[in-house]
Amino acid sequence: MTIDTLFTSPWSWLIVAYLLGSISSAVIVSRLLGLPDPRTVGSNNPGATNVFRFGGKVGGLLTFVGDALKGYLPVLVALLFVEEPVLVSAAFLGALLGHLFPLYFRFVGGKGVATMIGGLWALDPILGLIFIGIWLFVALLSRYSSLASIFSAIMMPILAFWVLSPIYAPPLCVFSLLLVAKHHENIRRLLQGRESQINFNKLKAKN
Repeated sequence: MTIDTLFTSPWSWLIVAYLLGSISSAVIVSRLLGLPDPRTVGSNNPGATNVFRFGGKVGGLLTFVGDALKGYLPVLVALLFVEEPVLVSAAFLGALLGHLFPLYFRFVGGKGVATMIGGLWALDPILGLIFIGIWLFVALLSRYSSLASIFSAIMMPILAFWVLSPIYAPPLCVFSLLLVAKHHENIRRLLQGRESQINFNKLKAKN
């Protein structure tokens, strides 16, 4: 197999992006800041929201940026060097799978929201902003972070069809289904009325 073949193989982009996505920003940031392992406290989810809850704004923000970069960088590189939608989608999928099921952490990962935002931002900043806007609107209205994430993910394939290109709608359907499936426990708690709400007053009071 030649270098050119590797560069134009969807599997190559998927595997490299998966290995990058498998790096857990939440675990690394928590260790650097002397915080508890995010897999053992709070919601036990190695993601920005959980780190924010027990580690404050700095930890949460650093984790969000790290997770977003895992989606942003592979997609951006794919767009710069190959531009082929299949290869770009493979890079996006690999990054998302790496975050959801990280190789280095026994395949126990986060929910994928920040990584999804990063990949969308690389595809089209407007699409990334729309995702954030929808998330904020639903979160402020319902006070449920999980519901905001689920609704935003469901809307992305539809919006990508109009804002970006119809060719990206099918892969984004797959990405959205993965993100929604990762929220299965949140969905169950929402239906049972047991899901934790965002305490905005508490967030304002944090460091």
